Amino acid sequence: MTYRRRPSSLHAAAAGAALGWCAALALALIVQSNPVVLGALTLTIIAAGALAGVGAELLRALRLAVPLALTICLINALVSRNGLTVIWRFGDLPILGQTNVTLEATVYGAVFGLRAAALVLLGALYSLAVDPDQVLMLFRRWSFRSALSATIATRMVPVLLRDSKRLADAQRCRPGAAPGRLALMRATTAGVLDRALDVAAALEVRGYATAVHAPRRDRRAASRHDIGFSLAGAGVAIVAVVGRVAGWCPFSAYPLLRAPAGARELTVAFLLMALALAPFADRRGIRG
Repeated sequence: MTYRRRPSSLHAAAAGAALGWCAALALALIVQSNPVVLGALTLTIIAAGALAGVGAELLRALRLAVPLALTICLINALVSRNGLTVIWRFGDLPILGQTNVTLEATVYGAVFGLRAAALVLLGALYSLAVDPDQVLMLFRRWSFRSALSATIATRMVPVLLRDSKRLADAQRCRPGAAPGRLALMRATTAGVLDRALDVAAALEVRGYATAVHAPRRDRRAASRHDIGFSLAGAGVAIVAVVGRVAGWCPFSAYPLLRAPAGARELTVAFLLMALALAPFADRRGIRG
């Protein structure tokens, strides 16, 4: 799951604006706990992935996110002793002891699972739609060598993945049993040191060993997409934080469940979705 340029507003935005937009959504997921708002934010991330042209990749990430959410919900329901509304009695279980599943513990685990799944999807969207090289360039003036090392490391991972696929294709053409994953990993990592030496030699020849800071470059003017995603991210962060401080979307699980889904909660959820997805409406200057 790697970045590839696509004709979308999110891909057209500068790395700083796209990074801020993703960070604002992550902040909203962390500070908000009402299931209505969390569900709206999860749908927002999925819709953003579809509008950015990475919907198929997000569906693959969803295969990881859903089992993670269910696992968190199940563990909290079995382990937590909080809550007053018992919905299932297991009796004495090994290690766990007296186990009563409560509605409050189940809902609390489901909320945390939903948040974890949404963060996984958001991380996948960030990886697919934000150029990692541009993100690292944002930090080159503070730590040039660290940014260079991180850039090389992130670029080497896809190279090693392509090497393993080529090795697997080559071994499948040979008679006999198909290669195992351990054999492929051993064959792929065997050439890592040689590749590292080649990269180090190339960087030394180009003078990177003597560089102390990044060369000054002319900054490009902010595009309408940069401004749109920056404003959208700021709006999402403000609404999420103010809503949490003002108590617009309350949620409490213990000792009794309180998760209202009235007009106020629906309004905040709709406002967060509208703010986050608004920049995708502007497709001027995007080809494809």
